[in-house]
Amino acid sequence: MSLTLCNVHFTQQPERIVWLSSPLAKLLKLSGRKSVNVKLGRDTVPATVRTIKRKGNHVYMSAGLRRSVRVPKSGNVFVSADDGNEIQLGPLIGVLTDGGRSQVAPFGDRTGFVRELLRLGQKRAYFFAFTPRDINWQQETVNAWFLDGGGGWVRRVVPLPDVVYNRLTSRRAETTMPITSLRERFLRKRIPFFNWSFFNKSDVYKLLDNDVEALRHLPESVNNPTPERIRELLEKHQFLYYKPTAGSLGIGIYRLTYHPRRGYFVRYRRNGGNVLLRFSNFASLMKMLRARHGSGLSSYVVQQGIRLVEIDSCPIDFRFHMHKDGNNKWVVAGIGAKKAGRGSVTTHIKNGGSLMTPEQALSRTFGDQADTVLQKAKGIAVKLSEAIERNYSHTLGELGLDIGIDRDGEVWMFEANAKPGRSIFKHPALKEQGKASLQYILEHCLYLSKFRRRDEA
Repeated sequence: MSLTLCNVHFTQQPERIVWLSSPLAKLLKLSGRKSVNVKLGRDTVPATVRTIKRKGNHVYMSAGLRRSVRVPKSGNVFVSADDGNEIQLGPLIGVLTDGGRSQVAPFGDRTGFVRELLRLGQKRAYFFAFTPRDINWQQETVNAWFLDGGGGWVRRVVPLPDVVYNRLTSRRAETTMPITSLRERFLRKRIPFFNWSFFNKSDVYKLLDNDVEALRHLPESVNNPTPERIRELLEKHQFLYYKPTAGSLGIGIYRLTYHPRRGYFVRYRRNGGNVLLRFSNFASLMKMLRARHGSGLSSYVVQQGIRLVEIDSCPIDFRFHMHKDGNNKWVVAGIGAKKAGRGSVTTHIKNGGSLMTPEQALSRTFGDQADTVLQKAKGIAVKLSEAIERNYSHTLGELGLDIGIDRDGEVWMFEANAKPGRSIFKHPALKEQGKASLQYILEHCLYLSKFRRRDEA
């Protein structure tokens, strides 16, 4: 397959004609041909092909052909040719997300992220954003949002994309029939779709239950435990985390601690503050939890507590932002170290936590061994990502791993998120890693679309 970047231009002719510059026609093995099929996304249209004398790789497309094949804009994009009968422009990459009501910010508070991603990708692909209601399944088109030359938004109707990057943000919406049906329709049409959906906290532990390599780095965890099981684990580990399987941002999490002589302690957040309660017996502790959540406790998971490294008596954990790259390999795109607020159950920034670089955190806890510990953690994060992927039935391209490092330098994974937030990249020292993360998304979309040059394959 021949594949190269080209510059697409538009002309005013009403006929379906495509002109190729001489070097491009030669590269695509189309010199002397009279006709060719032009493809974009799922659409293929026959056209007359002509060659013009011009240096470089240029495609000139008539108005009639542009309308028929729905080419959204001029500029740089890849062009491929398989057998001399067809050329394909693209890839056509769609970012699926939730919509707002504003023309200025069509995706609400995610608009900035979407704009950044599209801006990066627009010189190598037809990169657009869309919402579920923008799809016309009967016509197999999308009423897509593209960036215009000035950074504003413009609508263009395009064929169904070559790849979909799923950034729908509502856990509740993802479980509805319309969204389930949407994902399955893309699957039936063999359009790569990543990431499939959010994980629940218990999902990952079920996935990895028989993966020997991964289990070494997972705290003991039990979904919907009985009170007897919680008590047994408390006596075994001295402290546990008790958290909702579908929770986020640390909401609803309890830290349970057992001291044989002092009783049972529970920490949690309430009304923006940290609460610490002591119970003389286990039954009283469970009575309080049932009073607060009732039958909601059936969707909780209990997890072994790990004695993490600390700074100023506050535990530290790490968010590893993982991506699949252009060679379909897992890489660490960025790492944020999160220090818990004093007395807080979690390290979430909204709960009083603070963000630092992993080098800053580990140098204060492991001294001159910091880099060795960090490299070990990176290697384990890659292996854990590979383990999740090989046990998961859908396409993954991005993961957020919540990693802990204990006082002996051992690495533990507490959670994996299929659609990780990007708050760590707000740290001034992590902004370059944030840009690298966007680049990995683009490169992996190119991989999934098969629009890659031979030297990139």
